[in-house]
Amino acid sequence: MIRIFRKDFVELLRLNFFFCICLLPSVVLLFFVLLNRAGMFGFPLLILSIAAAYPAGGAHSACLFCITRMLSDDPAYTRSVLKRKFMENLNLAAAPGMLYTAFVYAQLFLWGPLLAGSPGGMMAEANPGQAASQFLSWLASSLVVGMVAPYLFLVIAYIDLPLRQLLKSSLLLSFAKAPRSIMGAIAGGSVWLAFVLFLPTSLMFAPLLLLFGFPLSWLLTLLWVWPPVDKQFAIEERLHP
Repeated sequence: MIRIFRKDFVELLRLNFFFCICLLPSVVLLFFVLLNRAGMFGFPLLILSIAAAYPAGGAHSACLFCITRMLSDDPAYTRSVLKRKFMENLNLAAAPGMLYTAFVYAQLFLWGPLLAGSPGGMMAEANPGQAASQFLSWLASSLVVGMVAPYLFLVIAYIDLPLRQLLKSSLLLSFAKAPRSIMGAIAGGSVWLAFVLFLPTSLMFAPLLLLFGFPLSWLLTLLWVWPPVDKQFAIEERLHP
């Protein structure tokens, strides 16, 4: 991983910038949702923000493709490949990308007030048993999504099949390789979790996170997830017979 950051640092910055640009319209709309949460336009704006995440899935798949090429020491990535893979995967990955974005936004709405110290937090009115149950439900759903999503966006980038078959393959592979899938989810999520848990101290690292937070998270995940995907679909053998 250190070798990739040393060798491909500029390319990682480019991937992060590309992904942020693709997600920017959705994030801007979400910002207005948060400003107008109690207003009459809150829900329509939220739907629009999720719809505006249409390119996020294609961008996610294209960025993962480029990083796996870096892991494989393949020089053909980023400049020449990123745009092509994004356009190839744009429509196929749109629904998974919007659903993944909706899941992340749901977590923000559920846990944002609690993390901010607001009395309107998710567990404010819950008894200890309910609070524990809610927390475990959140943890389990986050873990499952974190386990499956990298496989799905990876196979979308590499395998030419209908989305239903890709989703089925991703589910089977993520649970067949559960230890690696769990470690990938934890490793990738640790970047963002550490930032949230150590607020406000972690705000000093916010500029670094904005510069290459997404590639760092993806890279930590792919160190665990990429080997079983490569082996399952013989990707390197097909690319370099």
